[in-house]
Amino acid sequence: MKIRRQGLGGLAGRFVGAMFGLALAALPWRAAEAQIGSARYSAIVMEARTGTVLIDAGADEPRYPASLTKMMTLYMVFEALRDGKTQLGSRVVMSEEAASKPPSKLGIPPGGGLTVEQAILALVTKSANDVAAAVGEHLGGSEERFAQMMTMRARSLGMTQTRFRNASGLPDWEQVTTARDMATLGRRLFTDFPNRYHYFGTVHFAWGRAQIRNHNRMLGDYDGADGIKTGFINASGFNIVTSAQRDGVRLVGATFGGSSWVERDRHMGALLDQGFSRMGVAPRAPSSVMAAAAAPAPRRNVPAAQPVAQGNARASQSNARMPQVASAQRPAPRQQVTSASNRQNMARVTYRQTRTPPRPAARPVQRVEQGSATSNTARQNTQRSSAKTQQLRAPPRPAQR
Repeated sequence: MKIRRQGLGGLAGRFVGAMFGLALAALPWRAAEAQIGSARYSAIVMEARTGTVLIDAGADEPRYPASLTKMMTLYMVFEALRDGKTQLGSRVVMSEEAASKPPSKLGIPPGGGLTVEQAILALVTKSANDVAAAVGEHLGGSEERFAQMMTMRARSLGMTQTRFRNASGLPDWEQVTTARDMATLGRRLFTDFPNRYHYFGTVHFAWGRAQIRNHNRMLGDYDGADGIKTGFINASGFNIVTSAQRDGVRLVGATFGGSSWVERDRHMGALLDQGFSRMGVAPRAPSSVMAAAAAPAPRRNVPAAQPVAQGNARASQSNARMPQVASAQRPAPRQQVTSASNRQNMARVTYRQTRTPPRPAARPVQRVEQGSATSNTARQNTQRSSAKTQQLRAPPRPAQR
């Protein structure tokens, strides 16, 4: 069954779409534009059991899902596990195409692999793009075919405004969704797979000798939060779908368009607080996220700062050609347990304060022409003779008392 596409079709459409995605990722000011209340903002909060909408702010406006796409990838994995099409111990092989995906990634070389359960944990915590592509190939034969399967399944779940073009959420102008559709997906992940939902509460994932932390800070910062997923690309801003339960009431919320993971999480927490209040749930003591949001920011005079770009020109050109995906989110706090009840390596700019005194101007370096060994020796002898003459002409130092 073919999926009907809007706009340009065929190979030309895919090429133009890919180029558009690269262009979106290469513009650093896109992320700065995205903020709560901006043109990229939308939000929704619904009651998980019935799907009743409690808060709606542009919930049906088209948005880029970013790594929230991996929620649908995981839905397909859970469904394949339920239907016996794969097993938790089945091996997912990393192809060259999957291994070439930009960060965030595990960095498994072509020909390597991991188990299905390891892939689930890598998608939940690291939001690994290479693993998402490999999972798509594992279940669909190719990532493109898997994206078609994702779209068809999403439509059957009631996600009528969602269209997938890849399994990871890397930039593609044809890959769109809405806050309502993503909240619906979060709700269905909980209701359809109650025995698998606990994966979304994973705080740490052991990969070799490394302990990979979950990008989702809401797991430790908001009372009752136990999933689901975060996402970021330059075109979308910081997105999140969160599920939380208090006093037997479970809510699912989605927020798109934050200018930072801090702003996004604080706003999501405020929306969930409003939702619980409307459901008659008694308020809780402010979490660290909400307490920081309520506290007024201290006013201070900050000296002018000069941006200093990190990396060489070759690295900058490479970053400009490659989509930058998010895992610029602050990692979750260290905990002893692996489960609770990205940077997709963004290019950074550091700022150097101008208070430091300026360095003295360096003396110009005298150019010394290279010549034969004889001329060099003669020049050295001349310099030694001149130095001895200056020492003879210098007045004698006075005797120390």
